[in-house]
Amino acid sequence: AFFWLVSLLLASLIWFISVHLSDQENARLQFSLLVFGAAVSVLLQELFRFAYFKLLKKADEGLAMISEDGRSPISLKQMAYVSGLSFGLISGVFSVINILADSMGPGIVGIHGDSPYYFITSAFLTMALVFLHTFWGVIFFDACEKRRYWCLGLVVASHLVTSGLTFLNPWYEASLVPIYIITICMGAWAFFTAGGSFRNVLKCLSCKRQEDSRVMMYSALRVPFED
Repeated sequence: AFFWLVSLLLASLIWFISVHLSDQENARLQFSLLVFGAAVSVLLQELFRFAYFKLLKKADEGLAMISEDGRSPISLKQMAYVSGLSFGLISGVFSVINILADSMGPGIVGIHGDSPYYFITSAFLTMALVFLHTFWGVIFFDACEKRRYWCLGLVVASHLVTSGLTFLNPWYEASLVPIYIITICMGAWAFFTAGGSFRNVLKCLSCKRQEDSRVMMYSALRVPFED
């Protein structure tokens, strides 16, 4: 989360300086600078994700050296999941905190003809970003470990596309639907990258059904004895 905050700080400084060095009366130029700032923010986030990966690799080597069996107690997949989740949570907090503050009032959403679905769509967008950062973290770390540069390019490209789609708001159908399609695709990719398979899913479901049947059988046998 700290690494994400530092990337946001640097992106904010770049955008702030570029705005003050430009013509602030030119609305089209200011919108272009906003798009530029969003793109810079995405690139810096991925750069700091890579820096965090390198830091964790160094820490992993140190943990392996002091362990008894010569192996790190934390796997790369676990670190990737935790890193992505922390990126997603802190990103979600910053995405929604101002919206939650505005929701306290005064005023009514949509009173001037704006969309009345502003808060609910913002909530769904924030949820998608939390999931996406988690999935991106898993895919990104695996790609760095296996030197699959095309995977890194796809992660960065999907992040840029997701960020760019938010500029279509308040045309929420055009932004939310593609973003959730990207989320589902990235979730499936991260699932298989982490070692998941359809066979494991079926095993999990079959174990769940067996456990439920055992509970029901135990309850059925216990009732006569209690009576």
